[in-house]
This record gives sequence, C-alpha cells and structure tokens, in this order.
Amino acid sequence: MGYLMDLRPPFFRGASSARKSTHGALTALWQSMDMPEEALGYIDLPGTDPVLPSSFSVGMAAQCSIAAAALAAAEIWAMRGGKRQRVSVDMRHAAQETRGYFTLDGTQPNIWDKITGVYRCGDGNWVRIHANFAHHRDGALALLGCPTGATVDRGAVERALARWNALEFEQAAAEAGVVVAALRSFDEWDRHPQGVAVSQLPLLTVERIGDAAPRPLPRYGTNARPLQDIRVLDLTRIIAGPVCGRTLAAYGADVMLLNSPNLPNIAAIAETSRGKLSVLADLDTATGRITLGNLLRSAHVFVQGYRPGALDAQGFGPEDVARLRPGIVYVSLSAYGHVGPWARRRGFDSLVQTASGFNHAEAQAAGQEAPRPMPVQILDYATGYLMAFGAQVALARQATEGGSWHVRVSLAQTARWLRSLPRVPNGLSCPMPSLDGYLEETNSGFGKLAAVRHAARFSATPAAWSRPSVPPGTNPTVWPFNQN
Repeated sequence: MGYLMDLRPPFFRGASSARKSTHGALTALWQSMDMPEEALGYIDLPGTDPVLPSSFSVGMAAQCSIAAAALAAAEIWAMRGGKRQRVSVDMRHAAQETRGYFTLDGTQPNIWDKITGVYRCGDGNWVRIHANFAHHRDGALALLGCPTGATVDRGAVERALARWNALEFEQAAAEAGVVVAALRSFDEWDRHPQGVAVSQLPLLTVERIGDAAPRPLPRYGTNARPLQDIRVLDLTRIIAGPVCGRTLAAYGADVMLLNSPNLPNIAAIAETSRGKLSVLADLDTATGRITLGNLLRSAHVFVQGYRPGALDAQGFGPEDVARLRPGIVYVSLSAYGHVGPWARRRGFDSLVQTASGFNHAEAQAAGQEAPRPMPVQILDYATGYLMAFGAQVALARQATEGGSWHVRVSLAQTARWLRSLPRVPNGLSCPMPSLDGYLEETNSGFGKLAAVRHAARFSATPAAWSRPSVPPGTNPTVWPFNQN
C-alpha cells in the first residue's frame, strides 16, 4: 500500500560528493528522504577524521547520523511554528557519544562477559562469540561441549573451537539460537547471499503501510521543544534501539521504555534510558498485550528491535499496529536487514562488524593477523540515530500527507553506508581522546550517573533529558497526561 521513500542514496551509487565530507554525506541522506533542501543551510559540522583510532570514518558516521536526527527535529520545530534554527554537531563530541562511556557512583560497569570475543578455529579462520547474556553464553558453551556457567575459562573455549571449521560453527550456532559470526573479508561478504541482499537495500526505508488522516502537529510558542507531546513506545533492549529512544527524548518526546519482566538487560540501560519512562509488560500474556494495546492507542511512534516477524505472532506487527493506531510511525530494527537468508538471524554490532568485513579490514590496516574491532560500536550508535531520523521523517510525512508509516533500519545497512565513506590514512595512530569536558552528572534510579552529553547543539531549543534514567518497571503503564 502506498509507496516507498527509498530513493537510492547517492553514496550507494558511488557519487564522490557524498564521500568527501560529512556535509556531503548528510546532504545525500537528507535528499534521499525528500526533506526540505533549505534546512541544509542551517547545519554546522566542525571537525575532521580521525578523531578515534580507526581506518574508517567513524567520526564522520557519528557526526552525520546525529546531525540528520537533530536537523529533522529542528525541521519539525519549524513545522510547529518556530523559526528555523541553527544546529551544530562537533565531530569529536559526536564520536565521544558513541563510546557509550558511563559511570555509576564513580564506577565504570564491566559490560563484557569474559567468554565474549574472537577465537581461532581449526581451519585457521576466526569466529566471534557474543556471550554478554547468560543464555547466549551457555548456549555457545553447550554447543562446544564445554561446561556451562560463568566459571568456564577462555582456554576451554579455545580448545573446543580448535576442532571446528569457522563457517560450520557459525551455521551450527545460528541453528541453535546462539549469536556467533565468522570472520569475512569485504570481498567474501559481498559474495555472500546476505551481503548481496543488503546491497540491494538503501540505508533506510520509510514506507507508507496504511491509510489515516493527517494528524497535524500542535503549534507551540518559542519555549516549546521540537517533539513536545510526541509519544514514543520503545520496545528495544541493547544499544541501537535504546539510542533511538534516548535521542527522541533529548528533543522533547515522551518516551516510554517497555521491557518484558522475563528478559535480561545490559548495564548500559542506565545510560541509554536517560529521558525515558520505564514500564514492564509481558507480551506472552493477555494482560501484557492488553497493556501494550492501551498504550498504543495514543502513541505516535512505535520502536521495536525484535527479529523480523517476531512481533507479528503477538499481534503487534506493522500492519497490526497500523490498524490499532491509524497514523502510527512504526520503526523496525534488525541486525542483517529484513530480506535475505539471514533476515531472521540474531546479531549485534560486534558480530556484524566481523561477518561483514570490518574486523578483517581494520586488522589489515593495523598490519596484524587477528581480527581487530573498530574502537566503538559505531554500527549500533549510527543506526540508533538513523532510526530517530527516520522516525521524524515519517512524523513529518504523517502530519502533512496522512497515512501510517514503517521505517526499517539494520546494522548491516549502516555497515554498508560506513564503507561508502572515506578510509582514513594513518587513522589507527590517532589516540583515544580524553572525555574531559564532555560528561554530565545526574541523579538516576541506578545511582549517580556520569555520561556524555548529547552532541547536537540547537540555537533555540537545547537538547536535554528532562527525566532521569530509572530501572525497568519504575513507572505505571499509563502516559503522564491525556492527549489524542
């Protein structure tokens, strides 16, 4: 139904202008979504790569994706009666935000399990195991024939993997529901069926999926924030999805994080929940589904990071939600894209880096044999900001054209975009910058939180988180005020 706003971005067609600067990359992205051209005259993008130790333009990717989200917020503010304002995103600050650094009561939590990491297999190739969740760790250990539990050491894993072929272990792990990726070069990924499928996709798609009358955004005075009274349901858990909701909250949206009481979270929830309400609902129960349905009936944006098709079984797929709440903006995040043989495969930033060639290319640039990760989880963070950008593009479309909209983004599509940006000669020699001057301290439901301020600066409506981060289930499952 309707049409796809998925014009092939120039950076995927090989246009050189989009690869020369952040402004060029932003222009290509902005134009691909048919956003107003004049807004591009109000963005300032100081800084150049390298700002982090990488041979890839991680600074540019961070700066461009944050700038797209921020400029879209400024455009919505203008649609609501404000004048166009200047937006500035410093590259170094943007890169610092993607480090995900935070402390609680002065202590930096350890977010990595000791089994997580890369291992050489018996065929000489490498695999990366993601074991930060106990059920993923125990699944990998069981597949390897190792004792499960937190007491196992890496040596046992290394000895077990010496008996495996890397690609065969990757496939066996996928069939067992375990999150593993084999190391590939760019050329190998480009020939892989999933790499081929991703190559046919734009960076993000915004698709009209239903009919609905336009819902004009209320007009406010100059003291209002761009997304004031926009309600966002956030059904995500790890990094990219939570960063999307956190970004929308920074621009004034009421973001409600909805967690299952039966699923684990990572320590970073304390940092990525800034600005959000936090509730619990078990979608495997009728009560949980009713709770979500009631919240949905007055929401504007629905953000979810389940594997493609997983929410359909619960009655909350894109078309289901569009029927329940005509005019909704539905945002879907996946690891490897919504098409291709890996569309339903579990994945995280570090695994997509490994599978799609980045760890191999970064190792080559460093002159080392072992896979080398990029210095930050840039695929997660850039994807999160791109989700926030796409959500706001669709909000603007809904307000003027009507309809219900589906925004789709994946880590693998973001990875392909990053490849289109310039490589950085001698980028690995760049030192990791100090965080001095970038941190802010706030009280939270987890303790005293110190984390990086949002990198986007607005001349009229400063970005800020008006609510502290709080543990799951802190808030009641009702919106804080009534509005259609």
